[in-house]
Amino acid sequence: MSGQRAQLSRRGFLGGSLLFVAGTAIGCTSNPTGGSSGAKTTLNVWSHAYGEAGTQQALTRYATEFTKANPDIAVKVTWVPGDYTAKLNASLLTDAAPDVFEHGDFTQGLARRGQVAALDAEYGSTKDDFNKGGRDLVTVDGKLYGVKMIDDVQMLYYRKSVLAKAGIAPPTTFDALVAAAKALTTKKSKGLFTGNDGVGETPALSVFSNRGELVTDGKVAFASPQAVEAVSGLKRLHDDKSLLLGFTTDWWDPSAFIQDVVPMQWTGLWAMPAIEDALGDDFGILPWPAFKAGGSPVLRVGGWTSCVNAKGKNVDAAKKFVQWLWIEKTDLQQDWSEAYGFHVPPRKSVAATAAKLSKGTAKEAVELAAKYGRSNPNTWDSASGTPFAAAVAKAVTGQGDPAALLADAAEQAQAAVDKQLS
Repeated sequence: MSGQRAQLSRRGFLGGSLLFVAGTAIGCTSNPTGGSSGAKTTLNVWSHAYGEAGTQQALTRYATEFTKANPDIAVKVTWVPGDYTAKLNASLLTDAAPDVFEHGDFTQGLARRGQVAALDAEYGSTKDDFNKGGRDLVTVDGKLYGVKMIDDVQMLYYRKSVLAKAGIAPPTTFDALVAAAKALTTKKSKGLFTGNDGVGETPALSVFSNRGELVTDGKVAFASPQAVEAVSGLKRLHDDKSLLLGFTTDWWDPSAFIQDVVPMQWTGLWAMPAIEDALGDDFGILPWPAFKAGGSPVLRVGGWTSCVNAKGKNVDAAKKFVQWLWIEKTDLQQDWSEAYGFHVPPRKSVAATAAKLSKGTAKEAVELAAKYGRSNPNTWDSASGTPFAAAVAKAVTGQGDPAALLADAAEQAQAAVDKQLS
């Protein structure tokens, strides 16, 4: 259930939808009106096509439960494969925009454009039960503009047996990671998988690991000396030819790791059940290591946020649905976080009772995320992230000076941030 980069990788074209009226699912190809159901309002609720088995069925079950409790509100669940972000952004410019939609890595621009409704009243007394990172992400000028549904934690997985056989300790510094990836690379296999493009999530991880930032107080910061230094370091992995490139699935899927194609892979907590099923306890996890002394290990914390379309025709009903599902129904929130891959519930009380996350390597991941987890700032979107990623891709493959490439990208990203904040 990872965020924006995965949206481009694992989804195809716009999918179908289901209308839930008094708990009954009805296939839909157009906007229904509720008809003879007696519903006064029909909500169109958009979800991206999660890769985990059972997720679509779970969302339809939640919709069924809501309509049973609120028979005056019919719910049309639209499952959207393909480039969800592009399709959502295009839809939000039209009268056919969804009433409720989820957003990966919420950005301030949604609120500043008046696209999403404030939900402070819906949070009510539960506000402080949501973790600070989840609240900060959706806070703009002191108001809450969404409800974090899940925290998606990303980390480095490694095969214990493979590293032990090679006499390699789990890497806890960037130098050690480079050395391990090189030593584990053979004529038949590579040592590390970070993504099919050889970049994946590593640009931001590298910047954070050297105490750098992407955006600070509205100012793009990824061209700072510490950021340039860390991004330049990534070139070593490419020069050593120790990265797996062009696999059949991307970094978000654990297949390369499970199938013994690589002994180290960057992927998410959501993949841990599949990895445990395949490998038992023959794996460990680590943060992305500190770039150098004085740096910091990093785990990426992304996730999805439920938002209400402030320009829709059914704002009150939409708020009621979001409040019911993502604020009131803690049992469904726990189901969503534990039953379809592992995810950390943003509500502290729900996380505290998540049994599957309270033991073993999953517990370790949650603890590491609490200590080293970093989220992208809510001023970071595809418009600011794309020039950064493009500059890093050139830098690590030797197509230009990293400092000059990042400086140019920072100018483009600053324009995007300024536009978002205007």
